[in-house]
Amino acid sequence: MKISLVVTLLFSGLIYCQMPKVTSGKIEHFDNFKSNFVDARNIDVWLPDDYSEEEKYAVIYMHDGQMLFDNNITWNKQSWEVDETAGKLNAEGKTKKFIVVGIWNNGQKRHFEYFPQKAFRKLSAEEKEFVSNSLKLKGRINENFNPISDNYLKFIVTELKPFIDIHFSTLKGKDDTFIAGSSMGGLISLYAICEYPDVFGAAACLSTHWTGIFQLEDNPVPAAFFDYMRTYLPDPRTHRIYFDYGDQTLDQLYFSLQLTANDIMREKGFNNANWKTLLFPGKDHSEKSWAERLHIPLEFLLKE
Repeated sequence: MKISLVVTLLFSGLIYCQMPKVTSGKIEHFDNFKSNFVDARNIDVWLPDDYSEEEKYAVIYMHDGQMLFDNNITWNKQSWEVDETAGKLNAEGKTKKFIVVGIWNNGQKRHFEYFPQKAFRKLSAEEKEFVSNSLKLKGRINENFNPISDNYLKFIVTELKPFIDIHFSTLKGKDDTFIAGSSMGGLISLYAICEYPDVFGAAACLSTHWTGIFQLEDNPVPAAFFDYMRTYLPDPRTHRIYFDYGDQTLDQLYFSLQLTANDIMREKGFNNANWKTLLFPGKDHSEKSWAERLHIPLEFLLKE
């Protein structure tokens, strides 16, 4: 299959036509979940083997939901293996008891939904055009770029979370509600905890795509992200944030940018108790790499 066709299928969602199968726990699948803010999409709720309505569970919301559980149905035959890692953590008692809500991405609108909207507004008209043209050249968008991440977060916070809290036995407060993702999913997870600090108590951002596009040269995006962080990062006394990255493939772009983000975290009062940034030498930008280290951010987010 040609690379261009793979990209088209990936971002159109056409590859994702099957429900995931898991080796630990079970999946409750909600097809075509409707929203007043964004297009409908599938939702997978993972429950541990011993799930009981008699117990209350923390909840972690994860982006790119179709890539989380079953590598037999993903476009690249890789997955996060969330069911295996979450099942083990739940069984061993290394974390709070928790469930996972996998939010499927929306094909061609993934970049629109995951790009922090307030940061984009900081760009000049010329810079916005540059970003738009760059994403078009990479085949990530087909129209002029204007993020809709504020609506995506409204969907999660005002529609999806209430549904989950009604239909499952959950702990509803921010100290038991978490959000996580990789790459652009890392960016939107950071944006979520900044925009809704009363909803999310911690966020995990793996291989955070600080560039926003796919180059470092003449790129205005990271500076806009960092300006946003300086203003909107949540209170370190009540929130925790996890970052990590490798040094291969796309992750090669992140080293210097993550150092800047680290400086901002320190400036805003984050320390070893409420923030981690980890480098994984030799690891690339892939579900395989994220699966290998997923237990680390989950233990950080869900520690007792």
